[in-house]
Amino acid sequence: MTKADLIASIKRFAALIIVLAASFGVLVPIPAGAKSKAQPSFFNSVEVRSSNLKPFKKWRAALQRYTLEKTKKQKKKSCSSNNLGICDYGEWEKFLKSLQGKDKLTQVRAVNFRMNKAKYITDKNNWGRKDYWATPAEFMANFGDCEDYAIIKFLSLKLLGFKDEELRVVAVKDLNLKVGHAVLVVSWKNPKSGKMHNLLLDNQIKKVVDARKVRHYQPVFSINSKNWWRHRS
Repeated sequence: MTKADLIASIKRFAALIIVLAASFGVLVPIPAGAKSKAQPSFFNSVEVRSSNLKPFKKWRAALQRYTLEKTKKQKKKSCSSNNLGICDYGEWEKFLKSLQGKDKLTQVRAVNFRMNKAKYITDKNNWGRKDYWATPAEFMANFGDCEDYAIIKFLSLKLLGFKDEELRVVAVKDLNLKVGHAVLVVSWKNPKSGKMHNLLLDNQIKKVVDARKVRHYQPVFSINSKNWWRHRS
């Protein structure tokens, strides 16, 4: 690759960052010392970690609303037309309690399968906004779009005892559809082989799959409640 090709490639990646970050309502900064800190990551990318979550206002707001919601008593709602079959925090907690004591892979698969039953609804139809990051209560009542599936899966697994460092909501570019998308990636250690795997929980894919098998996603950033990572090819 010539110097001119390299510069062009960097510009294309920078443009991608701007477009996808805008689609998720985030201005993604460049972490200092990126070259020296880059580490191999999922979806054939390298990543740079930062603990500064200030740019991710909608993510932080969703977590803050969730903290307030779970302390309030919610009235039981009808699930007659709800494919999810979970309408409030009590029913959500009951579902999660049924998974306690099971192995982690079983829990991951069960959470992914159950939450994927929810109907996909755009933020514009739900909230009259281009982009809104919903809490579990809002998702259970109104369903949601890609990042809302990822958020409730993230928090479900947290309540089941998964550590923060095992979970990441990931903003990607779908290279097939040419649009922004969000998924959950779970770091899981195979108890038989001892090997680590990045498992993909995606509302567009029915089953949990190894992230290595998915090649049409280009990650832009990933995040949990403590850190975020910027990704590049």
